[in-house]
Amino acid sequence: MRSRLFECQVSHHRLVPARHRFVYGLFMLALDLDELEAVRRHCRLLSVDGRNLFSWRERDYLRVDEPVHNRSAARPAVVTAGAATLKQRVLATLRAHGHILPDTARVELVTMPRVLGYGFNPVSFYFCYDGAGRPRAALAEVTNTFREMKVFLLDGDTWSNGAFRLRVPKEFYVSPFSDVDVMFDFVLRPAGDRLGVQIDDYVGDRRHLTSALTGAAVPLTDGRLAWFAVKYPLLTLLVVARIHWHALRLYLKGVPWFGKAARAGLQRDLIRPHSSLTTITPSDA
Repeated sequence: MRSRLFECQVSHHRLVPARHRFVYGLFMLALDLDELEAVRRHCRLLSVDGRNLFSWRERDYLRVDEPVHNRSAARPAVVTAGAATLKQRVLATLRAHGHILPDTARVELVTMPRVLGYGFNPVSFYFCYDGAGRPRAALAEVTNTFREMKVFLLDGDTWSNGAFRLRVPKEFYVSPFSDVDVMFDFVLRPAGDRLGVQIDDYVGDRRHLTSALTGAAVPLTDGRLAWFAVKYPLLTLLVVARIHWHALRLYLKGVPWFGKAARAGLQRDLIRPHSSLTTITPSDA
């Protein structure tokens, strides 16, 4: 199978107004979306749309059937109708933005699995290839701890020096210690034998935060999954716990804190909006 695992390191380095850094190990699934049935047959410890030690649910991703909150002019009003599978939803999303890939295109999703049914992915990546295997587009699906989701598209025009590169307004509440009115700077390298992605925060021309996810591919086997269950226990729960632990440390360092309802008018193009965004007043913009 082309589907595999990546054993990774995630690093996070805040540069201003106070320095703060961490590096942790974790693992990611890299699923070829044409191989879901093969993965279901191949793995006893990983279930597709079922319950297990590790599981993956197609419905968790790219919820294009849900309304988009505070939609910007650049976001299509309707992405798709009747795209049932995740691969169909990915291709329909590209098509809605004017980028056509054939049904024979290959789509690879890099994400964390659910662990004992619990799932949380700060960011998942879709790498899209044409029939000849050439990288044509990428999507970054970002989720915050309020379970809001926002998708960022990096199309073929952003391809440069072996990576998709894009600097774009964030307009999304990811952390209480980062304002929504900053720029996301993406560098996404298609996953081969190694995974390498970087997402930085910029205010003007100054980088405030850099985050990276790097790792090496290993086979998707029950033996490897069993080892990762020991090496990275309760992975998704641990990710959420670490998010809150480092938030406490940033608070104690005096880093300015932004409330979820602050600047609500600038939080755009997301799904499943938190209740704090349902009423927007002029002072929120």
